[in-house]
Amino acid sequence: MLMVFFDRHGIVQHEFAPEGQTVNATFYVEVLKRLRDCVHRVRPELWEGRRWILQHDNAPAHSALIMREFLARSSITVLEHPPYSPDLASCDFFLFPKCKLMLRGAAFGGCDDD
Repeated sequence: MLMVFFDRHGIVQHEFAPEGQTVNATFYVEVLKRLRDCVHRVRPELWEGRRWILQHDNAPAHSALIMREFLARSSITVLEHPPYSPDLASCDFFLFPKCKLMLRGAAFGGCDDD
């Protein structure tokens, strides 16, 4: 699974979850620690002014107590995501069209389940 974090200027961080990894709150906290460090490096102007905001959906890993405690300790502001709100799927408007452009004309072979 590919995890992508982006803003209006482009991709800030991307990483692949290890094969077979369950995305639980503990794993997601580790991902966000790396994201926090990446924002500090890639978007220093947002980091210095504490002006970066995280938006994620209401998945159990995102709303777990350990996750909320990490966000509070790290002073990361979260933009609340209304439940069942597909019109706030920013990937549909930014990320997926860019991926389609990059993949246009590419041919892929089948997947072997062996």
